[in-house]
Amino acid sequence: MENADMLRRWRLILGQSAEKQLDSFGGVTLSAEDLLMDSALSQIYGDAGSEGTASLTAGKGKGSLHLTRWLGDLRALFSPMQVQIIQRDAIERRGMRELLFEPEMLNALEPDIATASLLLMLKDQIPQRAKENARIYIQKIVERINRMLEDDLRRSVTAALNRRAHSPLPSAAALDFKLTMRRNLKNYDRQSQTILPEKFYFYERAARSGSRTVILDVDQSGSMGESVIYASVMGCILASIRALRTHIIAFNTEVHDLTETCSDPVDLLYGIQLGGGTDINKSIAYCEGLISEPTKTTLFLITDLCEGGNRAQLERRLVSLYDSGVRVTVLLSISDSGAPCYDASFAERLAAYGIPCFACPPEKLPDLLRDALRR
Repeated sequence: MENADMLRRWRLILGQSAEKQLDSFGGVTLSAEDLLMDSALSQIYGDAGSEGTASLTAGKGKGSLHLTRWLGDLRALFSPMQVQIIQRDAIERRGMRELLFEPEMLNALEPDIATASLLLMLKDQIPQRAKENARIYIQKIVERINRMLEDDLRRSVTAALNRRAHSPLPSAAALDFKLTMRRNLKNYDRQSQTILPEKFYFYERAARSGSRTVILDVDQSGSMGESVIYASVMGCILASIRALRTHIIAFNTEVHDLTETCSDPVDLLYGIQLGGGTDINKSIAYCEGLISEPTKTTLFLITDLCEGGNRAQLERRLVSLYDSGVRVTVLLSISDSGAPCYDASFAERLAAYGIPCFACPPEKLPDLLRDALRR
């Protein structure tokens, strides 16, 4: 039985072309669900044009129906995360960008940040009939990120700016978690292995409007697509916090100040043009003009540091800002997709001056912000 299950798994991994070789081990029997899975996967991972492998194409009529059914099968067979990976491979391995150009396809696709970044890169090529569906797709991604980050970002700002003052007024966003735990350690319940707080402690929420400046300087190059989306949503959340004066700058070889579009993250994202060259130095020169109180300014430079402009001058500018009291942090990527590709030698040079350079998973952004505002 164990051997039969192993053969079944190998058959699903290797595809239909491996059936003859596996017959020598006693053959493989696939269930109805296995056959459906095999058919769905062969569309992307099978040999193009081989027997039993249909062609996936978008468009009207039978091709559109076939794609819709295929996407439905994926959702029935795999977890949302697995569906995202297969969709991504469909676009990259089979060149199926037309998936993104049909309204019914966009409605059926599982929301995925990598697909959203590709949509933003191709937004000027999307036909009129699909533009609204593309916007709705990106809106879904924005809402998901917002749910993940907003409360924690607000709590981090409150904790950083008002960490010495406490208030009797309860507020989940202003909960001083560490102090609450420390003061209630005496109430540890051994049976449930839980601290049962008698009293909660909250930060004083009042803070002077615009008491700190936060600048997000975001690289628009194509490799930074996911980081751009996370940074844009983060920027819009911070812009809604009165205690902060937030600026969002996007750059390639030109600099674009998107601060006025911070009320809507989707509008902000549509104002970004992914792709093109990179002149980080020019963007930092622009950011210098936004800084009036260096010791009350936090600058997040979100880039892979692959500079196409004046690298030596960029280094001098960043070090000068850091020495003046600006809290400079270089985020090489904001992503949970694995290790980023970046200019390691330049990152090491900046780190030697004391400027932190690292990649940050999105769920760690609130902690990063709190620590940066406290430095």
